[in-house]
Amino acid sequence: MAHAASHTNRLAKETSPYLQQHAQNPVDWYPWGPEALGRAQAEQKPILVSIGYAACHWCHVMERESFENEAVAAVMNTHFVCIKVDREERPDVDQIYMDALHAMGLQGGWPLNVFLTADAKPFYGGTYFPQGKWTQLLTNIGQAYAGEHRTELEQSAERFMEVLGTSELAKYGAQNRNAAQEADFNALEAIGVAPETGPAGVSDEEFKLLVYNLSTNFDRERGGMNRAPKFPMPSIWRFLLRAHAISGSWAVLDQAVLTLREMAWGGIYDQAHGGFARYSVDGEWLAPHFEKMLYDNGQLVSLYSEAFQLTGDELFRETVYNTIEFIRLELTNNEGGFYSSLDADSEGEEGKFYVFTKEELRAILGDEEPLFSDYYNCTATGNWEHGRNILHRRETDEAFAAAHQIAPGVLPALVAGWKQKIMAVRATRVRPGLDDKVLTGWNALMLQGLTDAYRAFAEPEFLAMAEHNARFIEANLRDGTRLYRTCKNGRASISGFLEDYALVIQAYISLYEVTFAEKWLHEAEKLTEYVISNFFDPSETQFFYTDSSAEPLIVRKKELFDNVIPGSNSVMAHNLRRLGRHLENPRYTDLATEMLAQVRHLVVKEPQHLTNWASLYAALLRPGAEVAIIGPEADVFREELSRQFLFDTVLAGTEKASELPLLKLLNMDTTGRTAVHICRNQACMAPVHSAAEALAALAAV
Repeated sequence: MAHAASHTNRLAKETSPYLQQHAQNPVDWYPWGPEALGRAQAEQKPILVSIGYAACHWCHVMERESFENEAVAAVMNTHFVCIKVDREERPDVDQIYMDALHAMGLQGGWPLNVFLTADAKPFYGGTYFPQGKWTQLLTNIGQAYAGEHRTELEQSAERFMEVLGTSELAKYGAQNRNAAQEADFNALEAIGVAPETGPAGVSDEEFKLLVYNLSTNFDRERGGMNRAPKFPMPSIWRFLLRAHAISGSWAVLDQAVLTLREMAWGGIYDQAHGGFARYSVDGEWLAPHFEKMLYDNGQLVSLYSEAFQLTGDELFRETVYNTIEFIRLELTNNEGGFYSSLDADSEGEEGKFYVFTKEELRAILGDEEPLFSDYYNCTATGNWEHGRNILHRRETDEAFAAAHQIAPGVLPALVAGWKQKIMAVRATRVRPGLDDKVLTGWNALMLQGLTDAYRAFAEPEFLAMAEHNARFIEANLRDGTRLYRTCKNGRASISGFLEDYALVIQAYISLYEVTFAEKWLHEAEKLTEYVISNFFDPSETQFFYTDSSAEPLIVRKKELFDNVIPGSNSVMAHNLRRLGRHLENPRYTDLATEMLAQVRHLVVKEPQHLTNWASLYAALLRPGAEVAIIGPEADVFREELSRQFLFDTVLAGTEKASELPLLKLLNMDTTGRTAVHICRNQACMAPVHSAAEALAALAAV
C-alpha cells in the first residue's frame, strides 16, 4: 500500500530536488553525513545507501514500487540505517560505491543500491530491484548481518576495500605498461628506429596507432561508437576534430561529421525545441531516455560550434542556436545560473511530453500533416510506445525539398510554422519535472559552451549569457579561493570537487580569450593554485577528486578516465598547459606534460575511455601558437581570428598596455595600427596588421 501523506523524513531539509522527492517516503531516510554514519556505528547496524538523481527514470520506478510502500519501508527501517544520495551533489560518494559494484562483478547504473557494514564498507549491491526481489534481499541481508553471518559479510567488505584502495593509475596506468609494449619499444630502440618522441614521449607513429585503436569501435553507418545504447560522448568527437586539425585526415573528420549529423537528425535531439537527451537506447539515435542534462548540452554546444568552424555546415549552426535557446528558456534562472536537468517522465510516463500519435498530428497540423510526417518520419503505427511518434529526420532539407518538389526557401518557413504548432500543444501538457539545483562544474561546462559558440558565431547574446553566468558563479558558488559544489534558493553547500575547479578554470580561461577581460585569467590562476595546494598527489603526479579539507570517506579517489564528462585530471592537465602558456609559467606546463606521461600508454591502448587525454596528446605532438594582439582594434581582430578553428592556440590581447606576460613586452605600433604577434616554441614572427595575414601565417606553419 502507498504511504500516507503524513510521512516526512530528514530529506525535507535538503537542497537537492532528488532528495526532496523522497522526503515523504515512509523510509527513515538520512542524507549522507555524520548523523547517519554515527548511528550505524553506535547501533552496529548495516547501512543501505541508495544513490540516484532527479531525472532518472528507473529511480522513480523503484521509488513508486518500494520506497513509497509501507511494508517495504518497514523492512528497510528495521534492518538498516537508510541513506539517500543525490549522485550529482555527491559524485565522490557515488564514485566509491559504483567502483565497489564493479569490483563485485556487477553492471553499474542508477538507481545504485549498495549494502555497507556499520563502518561504511561495501559488501553487496545492485541497481534496480523489483519490489518482491527487493524485499527478499533486504530480509536476507538484514538477518544475515544481525546473525551468525556478519563476520563473513565484513570479511567480504574487506576484500572489496583492497580493490577500492588501489588507484586507477596503479591498476591501469604507466606503472603497468604491458610486457609486449615494453619489448616492442626496446626492440625498436636496439636497432636504431625507435620513434622520435616529443614531450611526454609522444610520437607520430604512436598517435596513428591511437587513432586506429579508437576507429575500430566506430559505427561507420550511423555515427557514434559501434554499440547500443548510444551516448553522445562529446569528448570523442572533439578529439577527432583535433586529430583532423593536426593530421589533415578527412576520414576522422568525416566520422565526426557523420556522428553530429545523425545525432542532430535523431530523436535524441528535440526536433521541435532544441536540446539533447542523455542517450539513445538504440543504435540509430532514435529513442532516447528523455531526460535532458545540462552537462550534455553544454558540451554539445562546444562540439557543434567547433564542427561549424571546420565545415560551415548550417545544420550545426542551427543545432547550436536552438540548443542555447532551449537552455535559455528551460534551464536558466533569473541570476544567470543554469539548472541541472529536465526529467524523462511526465504523468508517470517516460517521454509523454515529447511524442505524438498520427491522429494528434492531424488535429494539430491539418492538411500539412502528411508533409510534416514525411519530414519527421511519423507513422500510424508509431515508432515509440502506444502508437506514438518520436520526431526525427533522415535527410537534408535540400534532398527533402527536391523529393517533394518544394521551391527553394519555402521549406524553412514550413518547418518553423510546424514547430510553433507543436510547441503550442506541448504548452498545454504536463511538463517534465525540473531539477533546479545549480551545480558548479555543470554550469562551467555550459559557460564553456557559450564561449565556444561566441567564438564561432560572434553572437552577442551568447557572450551576454556567458558573462551573466560567470558573475553568478563568482557571487554564489565561490568563497575566496574555494568553490562550492551546489546551490539552491541562494544556499550554497558541499565543498567543491576537482571536477568543479577544473571546469571553472577551463571556462574562465576561455572567457578571457573571448573578451580579453584579464580578471578571468587572474581568477583562473587563483583557483589553480588552490587546486595544486589542496588536491595534488605528488606520488602519482595526478590530483585527488576531493579537497584535502573535505570529510574523509573510506578511500580518497582520483578520476583518471574520461566519461560522459571528461575526467577531472585530464581537464586539469589541459588547464595547466593553457594557463601556463598565458602566464609563461613552466611549473604549470611541465606538470601538464608529466601528467600525460603517466597515462600515455593507456591513452594509446584504450583511447575511447581517454579521449580528452588524447586531445592533450595531439597538442603536445603539434603545439599551437601563442597569438598576442595589441592595438585599438584588438577586439575586432580577436573576433575575426576566433571564427576559425585554431587548435591549441592561446589568444591574448589588449587595446593599450598590459602586465600579462604575453603582452607586457610588446610595444604599440608607432603608426597606431593594431598588430598581431604570433609565436611558437619561444620564437616570434614579425608582426602582421590584419586578421587575414594572421590567419595565413597560422595556417602556413
